[in-house]
Amino acid sequence: MNVPGSGISPRLGSALYNSEKVEDEIRCVGLKIKQHEEKISFLKRQKQLIDEKVLNMRVALGKHHSTTRMSDNEDPSYEHCDKETVEEIMKTENTAAALLCQLKIHHDSWASQLTWMKDVVGIVALLGRLEDDNLNSILSEYLGMETMLGIVCKTHTYVKYLETYDKEGHILKTGLHGLGAAIGRNLDGRFLVICLENIRPYDGDFVANDQERRLAIPNPRLPNGETPAGFLGYAVNIINIGQSNSCFVTGHGLGLRERLFFNLFSCLQVYKTREDMLQALPLVGGAAVSLDGGIMSNGAIWLGKRRSVGLKFPKCPKRSSAHQVSDDETEMKEEIQKSERLQDDVQREQMELNQVMIQYENKKQEFVQMLAQLNSDAQVQQRAGRVGGD
Repeated sequence: MNVPGSGISPRLGSALYNSEKVEDEIRCVGLKIKQHEEKISFLKRQKQLIDEKVLNMRVALGKHHSTTRMSDNEDPSYEHCDKETVEEIMKTENTAAALLCQLKIHHDSWASQLTWMKDVVGIVALLGRLEDDNLNSILSEYLGMETMLGIVCKTHTYVKYLETYDKEGHILKTGLHGLGAAIGRNLDGRFLVICLENIRPYDGDFVANDQERRLAIPNPRLPNGETPAGFLGYAVNIINIGQSNSCFVTGHGLGLRERLFFNLFSCLQVYKTREDMLQALPLVGGAAVSLDGGIMSNGAIWLGKRRSVGLKFPKCPKRSSAHQVSDDETEMKEEIQKSERLQDDVQREQMELNQVMIQYENKKQEFVQMLAQLNSDAQVQQRAGRVGGD
């Protein structure tokens, strides 16, 4: 039965009403899309301006320090710091790390001729540097002695040469065991070998215009958008790469930070105190440490007196008074933090935009289906009208 005076059936009228309603909804969702796109564009412009400012500040600071940078690179305190760590490694008696150190010190020309030795990058404890003694101690304790003494190799191809076995599975006096026997330093027990090409690297972005190639991991955020009190950063970004390895890259163009140290620390958060760390517990995705000795990992908390750590990373040499952090450097760090917050905002807006886009596509599909049904219903009504007229 048709609606009186309209010539439109109730079913067709209802369908028309619903299609108009969906069309209005599409307009509203489209408006949301435009708002998100405009906000993303605005945030990106703001970030670009800050990044350009940071770049200019880096250039200015680089020129300021250019006359003294060479003396930094030749600072004998680097060697002194390495020496202290090497002495601690040598105390570990019959370990592979101690053997490598002895080979490097006393038999380098001989050992370096071995093809598989060229694949060895170094020992974990000698591949990074830390300025803060407390942080150095806690990160060394977090990794543990076995990992700190780990041998890092580039590829798996030559790892098999480090240790070989007979048919019964007994270790042969070849590889490192053979070298140890030759110089009177036998290996005893297990030792860790980390093969860079076999470990999963960081696959995200890097901090823009950062010579250290720090990883662009978003800082933890409270509901109000603020960073938790006492949060100092991520261990993987705080650790400094040793000067001799700062330019090292694997066959895929990745450095030690994004391969080795990301594998060791992942997103380990660093806080000033235990109290700060525990207050931020809901925001600690995996693990966290504090400068006063707190360690937390996957919900477990280490209590008790902190261990005395002998083997630590070499300490970064102190800068001369001419290299103390200036007001300009402090301002630059603040600008970098602003850029990081803007990047976090862009990512959140993009996620919301993606969700609205899905909603928009669903509504469009629903509208197209309604139009098709309307067309079909109109044709049915038209044919019914012609039949009734006949």
